[in-house]
Amino acid sequence: MKPMTTCLWFDVEAEEAVQFYTSIFPNSSAGRIVRYTKDGFEFHGKPEGSICTIEFEINGAQFIALNGGNVFKFNEAVSLIINCDSQDETDYYWEKLSEGGDPGAQQCGWLKDKYGVSWQIVPVEFTDIISSTDKTIAEKAMKILFTMKKLDVNELKKALI
Repeated sequence: MKPMTTCLWFDVEAEEAVQFYTSIFPNSSAGRIVRYTKDGFEFHGKPEGSICTIEFEINGAQFIALNGGNVFKFNEAVSLIINCDSQDETDYYWEKLSEGGDPGAQQCGWLKDKYGVSWQIVPVEFTDIISSTDKTIAEKAMKILFTMKKLDVNELKKALI
């Protein structure tokens, strides 16, 4: 079985979004482009030669960006999770992905980028702490989690002392 591919439906911003995402993530690249033809215009309504889809990859994860029109919008029901090895990495992705987006709209490490895609930027150490087998630590950490927009493992550790 081949790996699964996530399709992200944009209005007309597929190429711009792919450039944005591949500029942020190391080990990422844009791939094959499919363009609309005059055939099927009655369904897609797109100019002949305009971009239909662009394949791209981020750290081995496969995506397709689709210019499908303004029929559908992204929402929080689906989010992309970035598990970060450090607070510096967490801060980097938070800053880059929230550029032009809405980092304050959600909590618990969630943000919406400028295209409306929801991301969860999570320091792995944070997850380790909130899943502690010590119930007191886990409960206190979870309570703190709900007060944060961007997750900060250093602030969490200070609060647990």
